Amino acid sequence: MSRYLGPTWKISRRLGISLSGTGKELAKRPYAPGQHGPTQRRKLSEYGLQLQEKQKLRFMYGLSERQFANLFNEAQRMKGTTGENFMILLEQRLDNLVYRLGWARTRRGARQLVNHGHVTVNGKRVDIPSYRVQPGDTIGLVEKSKNLVSIKEALSVRSYLPEYLSYDEEKMEGVLTRLPERSELPAEIQESLIVEYYSR
Repeated sequence: MSRYLGPTWKISRRLGISLSGTGKELAKRPYAPGQHGPTQRRKLSEYGLQLQEKQKLRFMYGLSERQFANLFNEAQRMKGTTGENFMILLEQRLDNLVYRLGWARTRRGARQLVNHGHVTVNGKRVDIPSYRVQPGDTIGLVEKSKNLVSIKEALSVRSYLPEYLSYDEEKMEGVLTRLPERSELPAEIQESLIVEYYSR
């Protein structure tokens, strides 16, 4: 199954989580979409809960099923806790860090910035959203992209910069100073359920 390109608000309401990070999707109608959404009282099985948690994280970062599974397999081969390793690998993606730096309001917007060649890593243009940024790498913008209206608007509403990133306002550059800790990653995700899903 390829990457989902349909309406994200419906998915957000179905999963009960804001995929854009703004919370707008759930503000007016915090229930599942469809005729029976407001009154639906479905009890999920154990497998259903695991699948729902996996879908939450997959849609949150905007990955295809194959990308998601491959990254999980890589996390399994690493030392340490598989769930935490997996979350950290997702966070190291270039499109995610562009979103965290505040250059785009959503991860989908950040992916577009990377795809269109606006972003550099250590001074070299990188147009691969899944590129893995390493601690110490500098994420910047192509010179003529620094004046993009969309980037300036996104920066004006940025309310939070993670502690594992540093940002130079003048140069418009960010540095991944260290790998994130689990406490700094999305608290609404129970990665243990995702580990159980793939361990079936």
